[in-house]
Amino acid sequence: MSEEPLLRLQEVEKRFGEFVALNGVSLTLRAGSVTCLVGPSGSGKSTLLRTVNLLEPIDGGGIYLRGEMLGFTVNGDHRRPVRKKAARRQAANFGMVFQSFNLIPHLTATENVMLGPVQVLGADRTAAGEQAHELLTRVGLADRFDHYPAELSGGQQQRVAIARALAMKPSVLLFDEPTSALDAELVAEVLAVIQELAREGYTMLIVTHELAFARDIADEVVMMDNGRIIESGPPERILLHPATERAQKFFASVSR
Repeated sequence: MSEEPLLRLQEVEKRFGEFVALNGVSLTLRAGSVTCLVGPSGSGKSTLLRTVNLLEPIDGGGIYLRGEMLGFTVNGDHRRPVRKKAARRQAANFGMVFQSFNLIPHLTATENVMLGPVQVLGADRTAAGEQAHELLTRVGLADRFDHYPAELSGGQQQRVAIARALAMKPSVLLFDEPTSALDAELVAEVLAVIQELAREGYTMLIVTHELAFARDIADEVVMMDNGRIIESGPPERILLHPATERAQKFFASVSR
């Protein structure tokens, strides 16, 4: 792994009106690392992901990819959003996999995976189609190229969504509770794909409630509560021997 952080969050703040969703969050990800965000609902985990890939603008602090500030330029005390073209370029560094798949229903699996490279990166359609087939094969869907989302199981849809994220050749993969919308028997097939990506060296930031999965895959587990990071470190320590009373109560309340 590289010594310098690939992604760095510094004192990030996000508010929705009077509600403080993120309160001084600082975090670093090194290239090739896997970081799992855990914690109770409403703790700010999903909001954090949405600020990283510029779906939500931050209200304070900074987010940096390879040292470049994302979303804003700062001149003294003045903070100005970057232009739309620059924002699209920055956001393209992140592949996002949502809870609810977010596939386009009238497009086939192949067409869903092709869409980003063609529309955002300007890729040739033939090349994008070949890449889509390679990626769908990679996630175990070689026999589903021409199927529409309604013809796929939830686990298959989520694997298409993972292939779609990979098609953008992102620097960082973001997963927002990738198994929360799946029936129990479909969870394993999605987690297996993510574990294979970890073995291949992808940098990943994963919001998950699957604590056994986090223990197996993560280099670092970060627990959030009320918009703050309250503990972070190796999974064995954070999940099995948390230091704070809040973390102890949280982990005692959920099955491992």
